[in-house]
Amino acid sequence: MSQIGAPHGGTCPKSPRSRTLRTVAALTSAVLAVTALAGCSADDDADAAPVAVQDNAPTPRDLVADGGTLRWAVDAAPTTLNAFQADADATTSRIAGAVLPALYTLDQRGRPQRNPDYLESAQVVETEPKQVVLYKLNQQAVWSDGREIGAPDFVAQWRALSGRDTAYWTARNSGYERIEKIERGKNDLEVRVTFSKPYADWQSLFTPLYPKQVMGSPDSFNDGARTTLKATAGPFLLKSVDAKSGDVTLIRNPRWWGQAAKLDTVVLKPVPRADRADALAAGALDLAEIDRSTAERISLALKDARAGRNGAQAALAHGPGSSITPSKALKSWALAHGSDEEKAEEVRAARKKNQEAIARYASAQDTLATYVVRKSLEPAYTQLSLNGESGPLSDERVRRAVARAIDRQELAESVLKPLGLPAKPPGSHLALAGQAAYKDSSDALGGQDTQEARALLADAGWVPGGAEQPAGTKAGSEAEKKEGTEKDASEKKEAEKPAKSTATPAPADAKKKSDEASGDAPSDEGLYIVGDDKPGDRRAVPAQAAPAAVPGAGTRVLTPAPAAALQGAALQARAEALDTRPGALDSRPEALEAGTGSAARAGAPQAVKPDRGAAGAYAPRGTAAPAAVPGAQQALGKDGKALSLRFVLPSGPGSESLRTVGDRIVRMLDAVGIRTEVTKVPDESFFKDHIASGDYDLALYSWPASAFPATDARPIFAKPEPASDGSLMVEQNYSRVGTDRIDQLFDQAAGTLDEEEALELVRQADARIWAAAGSIPLYQRPQLVAARADLVNAGAWGFAAPRYQDIGFEKDASPKKADKKADERTGEKTGEKAD
Repeated sequence: MSQIGAPHGGTCPKSPRSRTLRTVAALTSAVLAVTALAGCSADDDADAAPVAVQDNAPTPRDLVADGGTLRWAVDAAPTTLNAFQADADATTSRIAGAVLPALYTLDQRGRPQRNPDYLESAQVVETEPKQVVLYKLNQQAVWSDGREIGAPDFVAQWRALSGRDTAYWTARNSGYERIEKIERGKNDLEVRVTFSKPYADWQSLFTPLYPKQVMGSPDSFNDGARTTLKATAGPFLLKSVDAKSGDVTLIRNPRWWGQAAKLDTVVLKPVPRADRADALAAGALDLAEIDRSTAERISLALKDARAGRNGAQAALAHGPGSSITPSKALKSWALAHGSDEEKAEEVRAARKKNQEAIARYASAQDTLATYVVRKSLEPAYTQLSLNGESGPLSDERVRRAVARAIDRQELAESVLKPLGLPAKPPGSHLALAGQAAYKDSSDALGGQDTQEARALLADAGWVPGGAEQPAGTKAGSEAEKKEGTEKDASEKKEAEKPAKSTATPAPADAKKKSDEASGDAPSDEGLYIVGDDKPGDRRAVPAQAAPAAVPGAGTRVLTPAPAAALQGAALQARAEALDTRPGALDSRPEALEAGTGSAARAGAPQAVKPDRGAAGAYAPRGTAAPAAVPGAQQALGKDGKALSLRFVLPSGPGSESLRTVGDRIVRMLDAVGIRTEVTKVPDESFFKDHIASGDYDLALYSWPASAFPATDARPIFAKPEPASDGSLMVEQNYSRVGTDRIDQLFDQAAGTLDEEEALELVRQADARIWAAAGSIPLYQRPQLVAARADLVNAGAWGFAAPRYQDIGFEKDASPKKADKKADERTGEKTGEKAD
């Protein structure tokens, strides 16, 4: 989740056209295991239910009152109303969902379903010589100006998004560039779309669908649709966008042909997440995504209400008045009425201030008790990104070692278990449990294994003592040699001392030694917040400039280190076990990856012998883990340089959970000898100045899942390519790790019209992504929503798209009935503390 930069552990940006499984637009993270290694079959995984169901108080429409205004919190006022522009944001998507046609919407399992409000049918009617899709539109579907929705709107959107006319400022053209022509069918309600080459994800196109008045010219597309829409066609109309407050007002569409919207008005109110607790306490909102602390406060208010405590009593029990004892109250009264007038005045002012605080808290608790917390898992996952462009992480063995050092289950439980949500780490980068493409391929990398992580590091040359400078090093001049000779004795003496990472302080006492030996205490030297350091106070950090900003930087396409070629061949051999289609592996020389796949096997075929372990994360046979490595005390080094990684985290008030997860990861890496320098940066610069530019080694951020991974996920995992200026073109692959084979699998999946074949190709791509260890999915993000107790058909939707016309307030929701519903939907686990 959220805005660009994911300051709340938020979701990173994808194309506005990518049918992501959450209401977000601008935010913006190998099957090397044989089938026997998978926990369940592809079919079992695909048919599995989502790990958390939606929680939105589903209520039949006849029990929902007609009328009312919904005040719905958004992160910010929309930067544009055109969802296909690069600066479209979450508010843009929310508006589009309410006022524009969506030909396909997502169900509870994250699968696209035809929307009968707009489509009577849509199907592939021809495959040879070209793919042809025939859309039959709902004959009642009209724009707000009375014109029928038809082929001219499809044509205008295709031309604007095809990429052929550069005058249109579009974010991406995925899918539209494959269209060859669009024609009117037998009548005005039929639209025939012919593709120049097969496109599996054709259902992702034309959602949202804009009128030809918006898409018909570059001027109307680029500028006209930023602040207003000339026509809409949804259950609501766009009435106004308040330039001062940012409030967006939507009203019921009188021309809507479907089931009428229950609400009269929806007001999208920009309220920063840090301010939402106060806004809810003031009764200024009806629906808002919230953080854990706000959810806990609502849960506490509901618990007080069930116990019969009003706000004033709650304030004395656990609020500002909880610290006032009878003796303190008596003493305060005596001083306030004493003979020392100056002291009495001071105490009276303090008493008044305290009474006002108690009154505010009491009022807030009474108001918060009218809300419930609805919770599910957001269709997005938080990942640890490993920047493989340069430095230690350019070696795939080091990346795998980092992955094997991390206990994903522990991290997932630390975030989700206190909220009462399922805490199973995602098994796929490309789909989430319940989606058709889902298959747990994490065995391609392997689970947490400290010894294996150390063995991988040792094979890569990172060993205890490796950070020491060798004595008597030869220099490049006689003077340097002489100077070196004079220093040999002292250098030799210094070299005999245990190696010490500059990022790891020596233990100060026996307890600290014990903690470090068990791997439970992170090294914390080198931690700083950008902007807080003073000249000369900060340890020098190797510069990692953004590739795009440094022409001629020499950035190269990554290939495995020579020593890892044999290991890579073994891993890829396992991957190909799932390439079961005839000719699935392209054996052409230009299609093979350097050091992997068939090319590597050709060099040493006899050495590749499959074992029974999980592929993707093991050091070559015979590599021993460093003996008796006592966790955090043994810093690793190589060629005189300590192994230390720069871990970038956002520093904003909404990112506490992310930083807590970061602390746990630091401890896990310490246990295998990997030191980290934690750098906390402002939220507004986290993504743009660090993730997108490549100025990090490790980072935590999120990606939304998609119903169309072959299209939407390809740029996230595409193999980086060198640009003419020497920089690296990464698209959205911010880990800078990719392979030719992964790209091929995505292209094949997008180009086949056999649905099962496409799903299998996506699963194969995901397994190879796991083995490359450029990003490690950690947990599915929690979705916590505060809603008025009588608000129905709204809340934590999970995968599903909101059905705006059904949202409303329950009929005859008396206070007593509302209290009962609050009891049923509280989700008391939201307020539980972690063990």
